[in-house]
Amino acid sequence: MKRNPTLIILMVIMLVNALSYGTIIPLLYPYAARFGINPLGLSLLFASFSLAQLLATPIIGRLSDKYGRKPLLLLCLAGTAVSLALFASATSALMLFVSRILDGITGGNISVAQAVLADTTEGKDRAQAFGLLGAAFGFGFLFGPALGGLLSQISLSAPFWFAAALALGGTLAGTFMLKETLDKSKRQPAKQPFFSLHGLTEALTNPLTGIILVISFLFMTALNAWIIGFQTFSNDILKLPARDIGLMFATFGFISIVIQGWGIRVLLNKFKHKKSILVGSLLFSILIVAPTFFIHSFVPFFVLVLLFGITSTPMNPVITGLLSERTKAEDQGGILGINQSIVSFGQIVGPLIAGTIATTSVNAVFPVAAAIMVAALVATKWLYIPKVMPVNL
Repeated sequence: MKRNPTLIILMVIMLVNALSYGTIIPLLYPYAARFGINPLGLSLLFASFSLAQLLATPIIGRLSDKYGRKPLLLLCLAGTAVSLALFASATSALMLFVSRILDGITGGNISVAQAVLADTTEGKDRAQAFGLLGAAFGFGFLFGPALGGLLSQISLSAPFWFAAALALGGTLAGTFMLKETLDKSKRQPAKQPFFSLHGLTEALTNPLTGIILVISFLFMTALNAWIIGFQTFSNDILKLPARDIGLMFATFGFISIVIQGWGIRVLLNKFKHKKSILVGSLLFSILIVAPTFFIHSFVPFFVLVLLFGITSTPMNPVITGLLSERTKAEDQGGILGINQSIVSFGQIVGPLIAGTIATTSVNAVFPVAAAIMVAALVATKWLYIPKVMPVNL
């Protein structure tokens, strides 16, 4: 791939952005609990962010087509900085929700960054550029939780102030280092609607893609239910300090980098897509229920998180890869956009299910999440294997 200065700048911005995100995620529940937020309230915090992001991201993408990439990317980064500062200085639960919604509304920076790369890379280099951007985000998520855990020793609000400063730094870096990549002659409002119900229905009824989209939704629902279960179990059952929670998230981030950089290729060479999803769904279902029956202290829980990371990390890339493999070249953008919407719905539904259950029993979250993954396992068994894949891939 040719040297691309824009890619280097974007990687720096995404690294800073991921550091800010990774710093706060493990600490959301302990911090929010100070304002009377219970497990259901935590799930609503997560869901409010995901819903705002779901609604705003396509609009931000279209606005970047009309007004240029740089102003929208800077707006998103600045919005994240403001939302984190608001969260750090919150005096009520309402301020926490306002902060998360604002962060969700301005949370389209990754999609705008991808558009910048699409403007500045050729087709043969684009996949590698996207991979490098993802790696930068992964490294940020590796070190962010560890930083958050250390800073929490000062105060629970310190990691959020630090994350806000990082986001502000990313905004300044973009202001002075990033050039506009979309020429004014190419700027125009997109003619397609932000969301097409017809396109969703068509994709779900297509034998090549329908079941895969269902599997994608079930996986993201179960994964995000587990995230709520993880936070409430760590905080309410095991009574772990923020430092230990940050360490586990950092370990998860490290596994993610290794698996995405090397493990997925090995997995697909050995099992192919369908068998990989079957094996992943089965192991996911078994591991996800373990805290209910076998975990009573930090060390076994840490080992479980390690195994869970190895099992769950390949699932989303494998599902997305299979979906892309079964889609014609001219339909790639549309079908992957539909999948992203379905993923976002899973990020809303999963926390709501888990939060509702956790108000009665934290331990009950894990069997329910496992049942959702069993449904994904059954759906994978129904997966249609065509003799001939779509042409023009």
